[in-house]
Amino acid sequence: MTAAPSASANKHPGIEFVIGGLAAVGAGFFTNPVDVVKVRLQLQGELEARRSYKRIYKNTLHAAYLIAKHEGLLALQAGIVPALYFQVVLNGIRLGIYNTAKKYELIVNDKGNTDILKTVALTGTAGCIGAVLGSPFYMVKTQLQAQSAQSIAVGYQHNHLGTWCAFKSLWKEGGVVALYRGWYANIPRVFVGSATQLTTFGLAMDWLRSLQVCTSQPLLQTFLASAIGGSCVAFTMQPFDVLATRLYNQRTDVGGKGTLYNGLLDALIKILRTEGLTGLYKGTFPTWMRIAPHTVLCLVFYEKLDQLYNTIRS
Repeated sequence: MTAAPSASANKHPGIEFVIGGLAAVGAGFFTNPVDVVKVRLQLQGELEARRSYKRIYKNTLHAAYLIAKHEGLLALQAGIVPALYFQVVLNGIRLGIYNTAKKYELIVNDKGNTDILKTVALTGTAGCIGAVLGSPFYMVKTQLQAQSAQSIAVGYQHNHLGTWCAFKSLWKEGGVVALYRGWYANIPRVFVGSATQLTTFGLAMDWLRSLQVCTSQPLLQTFLASAIGGSCVAFTMQPFDVLATRLYNQRTDVGGKGTLYNGLLDALIKILRTEGLTGLYKGTFPTWMRIAPHTVLCLVFYEKLDQLYNTIRS
């Protein structure tokens, strides 16, 4: 998203999609290792009472160390291909819609500042559209990131040989239905995350401009506002992030039905009953370590790519 009104007035929405997708790919490459750690921590002790299981991963740094030790450094980039495809779909759509709406002043009030309710509704809905369309990529990403050496394995192991093999296996299993299994799992996660991220980012930008902070340095202004937005989203999204990870990674029977959870509500109830409220907050620190830098990188990259596009056009 752009921090200054530098975008061309006649910029096609498709350009916004491309810039948003490219910015997210750049951010995703740097933050994927933390995402791998987050998935492992979220799956550790799945549906087991607290202190009733052996904690293989003691914390974020320990998890990263064990993964690198037992699986090699490249294992910290597990699932990078479907992860980046998901970023293109998700952020291309939601950032494209967000910036187009800002250009036509659809989500600002009479003073030209962020309208909270309109921004929440639009960015949350746009995020859901991207999440549903990109669901197969997110599912494969999660399953590949969960795969590990047997000695440090947590959660169900799908044993995919790679991204392409995972998609072929799912297609043979049930075609489009199998590819979109659990498509609803990411909806609450992305609605809350997208709405929180872009709304707080917009509010932070309004606040910085009102204080005349970094008005001559749009990249720095974007950096500060995105850091605020990224930190906020890490905590509002966390419980839904755990639910999505569990639903996408669970084992399925011959009919394609999950063997652990029947849906979002069932997953929520089972986690609360067996793991308690803390079960929904497993991996909170790596979630913050991933989403805060990802937000900053994504929005700063977007600003820079937007400037580059305008320079080429002018």
